Amino acid sequence: MSDPKEAAHLLRMARKDLQAMRALASPTAADVETFGFHAQQSVEKALKSWLALHGVLYPRTHDLDRLFDLLRDQGAVVPAEFDPLCILTDFGVAFRYEAYEEPDEPFDRLAMIEHVDRLLKFVIKLLPDDHRGAIA
Repeated sequence: MSDPKEAAHLLRMARKDLQAMRALASPTAADVETFGFHAQQSVEKALKSWLALHGVLYPRTHDLDRLFDLLRDQGAVVPAEFDPLCILTDFGVAFRYEAYEEPDEPFDRLAMIEHVDRLLKFVIKLLPDDHRGAIA
């Protein structure tokens, strides 16, 4: 059974991580591992919110691919624009304990903020009207 109250709670928490991402947008504000951790956490909470709306008891996992797959298994239409967010999975665990080695192209924090913001806005629109106000 759908749980919009839990979904709204998770989205409020996801917005806190997005707020942290914005505060850490400058490379001088924090290392990429810290920024990436908040990005991963925001996406994880948004996906678990989406699953709660489908009435799925979400697993205790940081694996974003797995959460996206669970959504698809429930018949959710996941826009392809969210697929790149899966690169954040390793920031949830691995890069909490080891350094992130930047590839030739640096990690684009501002683009990641935009991606995460779009995901949160997408999931917020899935909430019933009477729960949307609790997110602001």
